[in-house]
Amino acid sequence: MRPSPALSLVLIILALLIAWELIKLIFNLDKRILPHLWEIAVAFSQPARRGGPPLFSVLFEAALYTLRGALLGFAIGALLGFILGTVFAHVSLLERSLVPYVIASQTVPILAIAPMVVIWLRGSWLSVPVIAAYLTFFPVTINTLRGMRSPDPRAVELMRSYAASTWQTLWKLRFPAALPAIFTAFKIAATSSVVGAIIAELPAGIQQGLGGAILNFNQYYITGPERLWAAILMAALVGILLFVAVSLVERVALRNIVRAA
Repeated sequence: MRPSPALSLVLIILALLIAWELIKLIFNLDKRILPHLWEIAVAFSQPARRGGPPLFSVLFEAALYTLRGALLGFAIGALLGFILGTVFAHVSLLERSLVPYVIASQTVPILAIAPMVVIWLRGSWLSVPVIAAYLTFFPVTINTLRGMRSPDPRAVELMRSYAASTWQTLWKLRFPAALPAIFTAFKIAATSSVVGAIIAELPAGIQQGLGGAILNFNQYYITGPERLWAAILMAALVGILLFVAVSLVERVALRNIVRAA
């Protein structure tokens, strides 16, 4: 009997926690290289700065700030990727001419693009969702294209024999068949949007988000490495949260598709 996804996630997290402590024990790593997990946990309850609020409160507010930019970037990138993938699936000329450029866009390091986007947008907060969307649209575009091409050619011919329009074939055949691939891309894009949002906050000089928190605590790593690791763990939790949310939506959507079929 296979474990449920939730139980599998818990087991994976436990395995990672055990591996963390084993690596620290076996290699006798210094606190500055790898602190104990309980030291990071204690840091969450301690003030982020002298006389300030607890670290958890600071990181929670920073996570909410970053999450807003990531969600907007995810929405923009997912919509753009879905539109491009759908158009490419129906217009071969555009696919042959534009897909190589879509692929080439992902070969440019995001750290090189982020400062340019910040300058173009004059340091505006909009640079955060724009860069998040840049990392998001690619997997959605490619998976949507593959998903739209996945129906059996005989099913497509059957739709044509019933005089179904391109629009009807899209929504009644191609789109339901493409949903598993699209949601796979959404789960990848959800975590990528968080990474893009954090990277965008660094050149933009935004201090309210997780990017600013990571940069700030990195300056004091020698004296307090636990705070930097806590910020990194909070960023990971935001990515996991988005991944789980997309997975839940996927389960409901695919279940409804199966029932309708």
